[in-house]
Amino acid sequence: MSAVNEKVVLEHDDLARTLRRIAHEIAEKNPQPEALAIVGIHTRGALLARRLHTLLAELTGVELPIGDLDISFYRDDVGAKAPGDQPVVHSSHIDFDLAGTTVVLVDDVLFTGRTVRAAIDALFDYGRPQRVQLAVLCDRGHRELPIRPDYVGKNLPTRRDEAVDVHDEGVDLGDMINDRRPR
Repeated sequence: MSAVNEKVVLEHDDLARTLRRIAHEIAEKNPQPEALAIVGIHTRGALLARRLHTLLAELTGVELPIGDLDISFYRDDVGAKAPGDQPVVHSSHIDFDLAGTTVVLVDDVLFTGRTVRAAIDALFDYGRPQRVQLAVLCDRGHRELPIRPDYVGKNLPTRRDEAVDVHDEGVDLGDMINDRRPR
């Protein structure tokens, strides 16, 4: 097993500022907040979506609908993984009408675009929003599909063999983004 160098890219306060900036950008780009909805992709995208939801409520004075999506069965590699590598399935919660809304889809790290494609497929099973926007905490490049985020917290160029880990205080010991580089 090779040694791994870890570098903390964003810590708790940096992450809080980044999420606040993304929330401001969402509010500025969508002047009618009553037509907005926030939907996070499980697991960490859903946690980030809740944090953005709180910030947007503070900024706009509107309690936006919020939901979360599990994309496990929408992935294009769902049968191709080894039995021990199969994803953990969560429940999806979209308890509002998507018609006429702008859905801001939230994820932690954007890499190939396949997760976002699966999330859009899952989202459209719940209805047809007027528009879908994408907010990601970290964009690491290496797209395999023509997907581009509307809101990016941090552009983090990586090699394909590198990994980016997001730790959220709701799940992990604390907020941070680690860039893991093989040595």
